[in-house]
Amino acid sequence: MEYKSDQQMAEEKATTEVVDSTEVQVEQKVETPKQDPKEFLENFNWEKYEEGIERVEDAKLEEFEKLVAENFVDTADEEVVEGVVTHLTDREAIIDINAKSEGVISLNEFRYNPDLKIGDKVEVLIDIREDKSGQLVLSHRKARTIMAWDRVNAAHDKEEVVTGFVKCRTKGGMIVDVFGIEAFLPGSQIDVKPIRDYDQYVGKTMEFKVVKINHEFKNVVVSHKALIEADIEEQKKEIISQLEKGQVLEGIVKNITSYGVFIDLGGVDGLVHITDLSWSRINHPNEVVELDQKLNVVILDFDDNKSRIQLGLKQLEKHPWDALGDEIKIGDKVKGKVVVIADYGAFLEVAEGVEGLIHVSEMSWSTHLRSAQDFVKVGDELEAVVLTLDREDRKMSLGIKQLTPDPWTDITSKYPVGSRHKGIVRNFTNFGVFVELEEGIDGLIYISDLSWTKKIKHPSEFVTVGDTLEVEVLELDVEGRKLSLGHKQTTENPWDKYEKEFALGTVHKAAITEIVDKGAVIDFNDDITAFIPQRHMEKEDGKKLNKGEEAEFKIIEFNKEFKRVVVSHTAIFKEEEQRNVKVAKKKAAAAAEEAKPTLGDANEQLQALKDKMEADKKKK
Repeated sequence: MEYKSDQQMAEEKATTEVVDSTEVQVEQKVETPKQDPKEFLENFNWEKYEEGIERVEDAKLEEFEKLVAENFVDTADEEVVEGVVTHLTDREAIIDINAKSEGVISLNEFRYNPDLKIGDKVEVLIDIREDKSGQLVLSHRKARTIMAWDRVNAAHDKEEVVTGFVKCRTKGGMIVDVFGIEAFLPGSQIDVKPIRDYDQYVGKTMEFKVVKINHEFKNVVVSHKALIEADIEEQKKEIISQLEKGQVLEGIVKNITSYGVFIDLGGVDGLVHITDLSWSRINHPNEVVELDQKLNVVILDFDDNKSRIQLGLKQLEKHPWDALGDEIKIGDKVKGKVVVIADYGAFLEVAEGVEGLIHVSEMSWSTHLRSAQDFVKVGDELEAVVLTLDREDRKMSLGIKQLTPDPWTDITSKYPVGSRHKGIVRNFTNFGVFVELEEGIDGLIYISDLSWTKKIKHPSEFVTVGDTLEVEVLELDVEGRKLSLGHKQTTENPWDKYEKEFALGTVHKAAITEIVDKGAVIDFNDDITAFIPQRHMEKEDGKKLNKGEEAEFKIIEFNKEFKRVVVSHTAIFKEEEQRNVKVAKKKAAAAAEEAKPTLGDANEQLQALKDKMEADKKKK
C-alpha cells in the first residue's frame, strides 16, 4: 500500500477541484452567453491573479483573448485609428480608441480646430503605449501627417474645399496648417482685393482650395481667393449684364494710382480717371478719396465686352459753371487762386471748378515775349478783370494788366523822337536787343545801332541781359505800339573825324594784326580796322609781310557808310618806282633832245664833204 505525504494529498485535492471546476465551467459555457470583455475586465481581480491566488482556466483565457482581439485595438500596431473624444480638460483631450485604456492628446494638436467637443471623432496614432504613469499617449498630429498627403492629393484631384489653420506670416504670404501639413498661402491668394494687413488672418481657421502640389519637395500651395472667385465670377456676369451708361452704383475704393481710382463694384472693377473725380483741379486722387471708402459713382462708358468700365464721381454733382452767379459779366473784377501755369498763361480758379485763363499777353503791357512764370506762381491769390465770358462753352478769359494804366496812353509826351533815356536789357534776338524803359514800354535796338565802329555778329557780344543801357528814341509807332531805339546815337560818330584822318592816299604806320585767307588785318586804333588784300602785302624785295611785322600802309579805300578801310603796302614802293621811271624818262627825253642835230649843221657838214671830194679829184 502506497503512502502519500500530506503535501502530495493536498496537490491531488487541488487538482481534482480545478478539474471539477473546469468541467462545471465548460458545462456552464454552453448554457451561459458570452461575457462582455469590458465587464469581465472591470470585475476581474487582477491582484489575486498576479499573486496566484485565483487562477483562470486556459480555455477561459483563450476565449477572453479572442474577444479582446475582436473588440479592442492592438496598441502595438502603428496604424492610424479613429477615436472618440470622451472628455476635455484645459490642456488635454481624452480619446477612446476602443483599446484597453483611453488615450491622452495635448490640445495644442487641435489648435486648427478650436471648436473640438466631446463626441467628435478624430484620427490618432499610438505615440506611447504606456508612459511613466501607465497612461496610453496618442498623437493626433502624427496621424494627420500620415493621412495628410493622401487627403491633400485627393482634395487637389477632386477640387475639394479643405479647412486650414493660419499659423503665421512668412515672406510673400502665410503658413497654413492643412491636415497637419504646412502649406503656403501666397498673399495674392488671400482675397480678391489687395490685402495690406496680413496679421489679421493669423490664428484664424479658413477654407482653402489646394491649387498646387510639389511631390518632390513636399510643397503645397493653397488659395482662399480661388474659393470666392467662382462666386464672384457669377456675380460679375450678373452685374455686367445689368450695366448701363448713366447708372449710379455703390462701390469701394480698391486702389489709388496717380492717374485715377479703381472702384470695386461687387466683383467688377471700374476706373475713375483723375479728371472725373472733381470739378476742381487736383494733383493726386488721394486728395479726394481714400482706400476702402464707400462712395457712389456713375457709369460713363465701357467697351464692347464691358471689361473696361469708365466711372465718374464729379458727374454726380452739379457743374460749377451752372451754379456760377449771373451777376458776373465782362469787365467785372474777380478774385481767385492760380491753379495751373503754362508757358502761354495761367489758370485762375475764381470759384470751385470754375477757371479763367490769363494769357501771358494779358499779364503785362509789355509787348516782347515772356513766360507766365515771370509774373505769377501756383497758389498766388490774384485779382483779375473778366475779358470774355462764354457760359455755353464754359470758358472765361481774364487779364491783370488791365488793373494798371496803359503806359502807352501818353507815350508821345514821355518818349518823343530824339529824346534820350536809360533802359534795362531784357532779351536778345539775332537782329537786336529789347530794352525796357518802364513796365510795359519796350523798345528794340537793331544790331546796327549798337556801335559806330564795332562789327557785331550777335548782341551778346556787346551787352548782357540786365545791363543798363543809354538809348535814343529813333522812331515811334503809337498804333503798332513799337519803339525803335539806338545806342550808338547817344555818342559822337567817330567816323566823321576818321574820314579826314584816314583820307585816301594818306600813309600810316602799323603792324600786321592777323593773317587771313585773302590777305591780312591791321588795327590803326580801337575803332579803325583795315584790310590788306594779298597782292598789296608784297614788299619791295618781293617777299610778303608777316604777322606782327610793322610797315607803312597807304589808304586806298575809305567807306564811311559801310565802315570799310582798305590799305596797301605795295603801293608805297610801287608809286616810288613809278615816280623814278617818270623822272628817268624825262631826263632821257631831255638828253635826246639836246643830242638831236640842226639843219645848219647838216648843210655845213654837207658842204665840207663836197669840198673834200673836189679836193680829192684835183689830186688825181
